[in-house]
Amino acid sequence: MVVGKEESSPGMAELAALLQGGRPPPPNRLSRSQLQSLSAFCDALIPSAEVPPDAVGDEALALFYATSASMAGITGQLAGLVCKKRLHPALPLLRLALWLLSTPYGTLLLCGAGGLSANLPFFHKFSDLDERRREKIIFKLSRSRFLLKRLLFRAIQLATARLYFQAVDEKNWNPSWAGIGYCGSDPNRPPAESRQSDDPLLRAVLDMSSIPRNPPLLRPFATDPSSPLTLHCDVVVVGSGSGGSVVAGVLATAGYRVVVLEKGRYFPAASLSLLEGPSNEQMYEKGGMLSSDDLSLLFLAGSTVGGGSAINWSASFRTPDSVLEEWHRAHGLSLFGDPAYQRALDAVCERMKVHPSTTAGTPAEGMNSAVLRRGCSALGYDVKAIPVNAPDGHDCGWCHLGCKDRKKQSTPETWLADMAASGNGVVLAGCDAVRVTTARNGAAGRKKTATGVIARFSDGEITVRAKVTVVACGALNTPGLLRRSGLRNPNIGRHLHLHPAVIAWGYFPEETDWLDRDKKSFTGELLTAMAPVPGDGADGASAALIQTPAMHPGAFSAVTPWTSAADFRRRMARFSRTATLFALTRDRGSGSAARYPDSVSYALDEGDERALQRGTERMLRVLAAAGAEEVGTNHRDGGAFRAKGASREEWEAFVRRESGRGLRKGETPICSAHQMGSCRMGTSAKTSVVNPQAETWEVERLFLADTSVFPTALGVNPMVTVQAIAYCTAQNILQVLQPTLAPAQRLAPPRQ
Repeated sequence: MVVGKEESSPGMAELAALLQGGRPPPPNRLSRSQLQSLSAFCDALIPSAEVPPDAVGDEALALFYATSASMAGITGQLAGLVCKKRLHPALPLLRLALWLLSTPYGTLLLCGAGGLSANLPFFHKFSDLDERRREKIIFKLSRSRFLLKRLLFRAIQLATARLYFQAVDEKNWNPSWAGIGYCGSDPNRPPAESRQSDDPLLRAVLDMSSIPRNPPLLRPFATDPSSPLTLHCDVVVVGSGSGGSVVAGVLATAGYRVVVLEKGRYFPAASLSLLEGPSNEQMYEKGGMLSSDDLSLLFLAGSTVGGGSAINWSASFRTPDSVLEEWHRAHGLSLFGDPAYQRALDAVCERMKVHPSTTAGTPAEGMNSAVLRRGCSALGYDVKAIPVNAPDGHDCGWCHLGCKDRKKQSTPETWLADMAASGNGVVLAGCDAVRVTTARNGAAGRKKTATGVIARFSDGEITVRAKVTVVACGALNTPGLLRRSGLRNPNIGRHLHLHPAVIAWGYFPEETDWLDRDKKSFTGELLTAMAPVPGDGADGASAALIQTPAMHPGAFSAVTPWTSAADFRRRMARFSRTATLFALTRDRGSGSAARYPDSVSYALDEGDERALQRGTERMLRVLAAAGAEEVGTNHRDGGAFRAKGASREEWEAFVRRESGRGLRKGETPICSAHQMGSCRMGTSAKTSVVNPQAETWEVERLFLADTSVFPTALGVNPMVTVQAIAYCTAQNILQVLQPTLAPAQRLAPPRQ
């Protein structure tokens, strides 16, 4: 990122290169024999094959079918992931399994009789088996009674599919894309020059991955010339997502000096490639490869300047009244019944320019949303426009990879821009917080007081001394930082809610009469319509919400069931005309992020399972009513139904079977893009981590400002709610700061 002429490292070209293809695979420590096993496994999942007879003559499809996983270079990339530290707790076992598969007796142990032959030699290592036998073995692993065998299949299948369909070469191309009707990066992306102009954060972000000596942005905060990496400020904020950015913007605008620490990088619009693979790797937590310990849940979480607001789908819901009532009455939190909270909601919605989406029926409407609306209309189901923080006609199907034209009002365009305009703050990107520093204040037995943060960057450590410390790392990362900082509250990391979601799909061939043949599943506005699924309770609450996801090939492949290599390719070949819907529920069950990043655990509650089953039933009916030729779920058995020409009895039997499938055994992938509640707010240290002012019970002047403070799950996208809570938290911090620092004493660093 360029920060003035004096600081040119890393430059825009260097940042842009991180989001391009052709980069070497990550280093790996697998042996030659382990690599052979891995390559054989990958090629059994996605082998080289002949194009189906009905597609002979289609050169793009022929190339897709002919290119195996190893031919696409997936083995080396996957080997690097297998050797990556802290990606998943089962990776050591995966490396052991690859070693076993490299030996005849190990193959017998893992694969049983499938690895035997009738003639000498009777025993074979996995890579020596023919392709047909390897495919049968892999299928049996996916259905094994033993969890570790199922994990072996799921881990390799999930990573192989994602890498195969999202990896790009030095020309930013993937050989599968033309065959599945995908274009790669957004063809309507504006020129880089126009995207770079007037970016306010270019004056306020310092990328710590490669900093010049004594950079000007740090001088106002480094009061001791002999210690240039010891900074002094009024407030240090860890995390630049929806919560931390609001606190930084409000306090900097009020005249206080603010330092924001962000472990991710800042990618200005001019650097964006909008390529799924490289963008996931750089802008998402764990490179977009984040899952629960048992691989039953797949997570999405932002890890870049702006956090989730930079890569979300624009949905901007106010906190539901029913949730406010619950948090106020049942949890005893008066904030949520106070008019001040409504004013906070008004303030953040105004700053983000939130308005109901009006794209229904316009060219900017995405295919998935159009299908949802049409199906609901045909059945008489309620369908609503979603409030968004992007302007009308924001045709940006790639916005989950960064907003190409800076029209989405993410925190870099709002609260962080306010901080930059004030001249009172700086964002240090590429800085991973190690711990919060504390000091014992006064007599023995009194609480400790937060005094700042120690953070790690590529060349060492930086210490930030502050009067107030704000932790806003997100519901996954905040618990770990608190524990590393010595906090021992047993609630830290517990009560993790995820808004679990399941997916259903419908195939709409180009001949579909009402749907433009040029419409693709990955273009148009991302999330503009929703349909509530009625619950069965007396309170009238919805069991789930049906919405539409951002699905590009890598993400689509990750949730597509694998029953055979041929069936998987057939499903992927129809990607661009397959509409996907998801049903999301406000979960009552919970998990734990106490050991993150090493582990995330979650168990789906029975009531949540029933709610998602109701959502599945309704999604299937909506897709069929919209005119899908074929519909189905992502259960591992690959359940699909050809709706055209089927009898009503056959249809109802299919819906009952698919919507009645259990969801708690990992047989259907469950997804989450919202994590919350892991350091919840409450009225007692026995049941919560922070008090009603969002200050930790254990350490004074240590505040939390992210979704971890939610008392329960929310039920809708949490961006507006976390910003409103953070806005109120900023007012609480102002009350702490104002007695100690008069406005006349505030020193604003010079603008760069």
